[in-house]
Amino acid sequence: MSKKRILVVDDETSITRLLKLNLEQTGNYEVREENLGARTLEAAREFKPDLVLLDVMMPDMDGGDVAAGLKQDPALRKTPVVFLTAAVKKEELGAPEGKIGGRMYIAKPLNVKGVIGVIEKMLPK
Repeated sequence: MSKKRILVVDDETSITRLLKLNLEQTGNYEVREENLGARTLEAAREFKPDLVLLDVMMPDMDGGDVAAGLKQDPALRKTPVVFLTAAVKKEELGAPEGKIGGRMYIAKPLNVKGVIGVIEKMLPK
C-alpha cells in the first residue's frame, strides 16, 4: 500500500511538527510541513499531496486565498483541502469538524485521531 501524501500548512511550527510526527507514526502517511501561506502553492507543486491541511488564519496570507490559488492550478485543483481553525463559534465546539466556504474544517485544538478520521473520510482507501 502506498502512503498518502499530506501537506500540512500552519504558521505554528509546533502544530505542523506534531501532525507530521503523529501522522507518519501510523505508517500510512508521508507528510510535508509548510509554515508560510505564500509558499504553499510552490510546496504543493513539488510535493504533489493527496490532501492539504490548511490553517485559515496565517499572518502572511489568508488560508482562503491559499485554497483559491490551489484551485486555480490545473495540477492541484482536484486536491482536497481541509481547513484548520481556532475560529469556531461556541455552539460548534462540540463538533470536531464542519464546513467553511464549502470546505471541511477541523477545529483547533487538534485531536490527532479526529484529524486521521477526517483524512480517511476525504481519502478513502
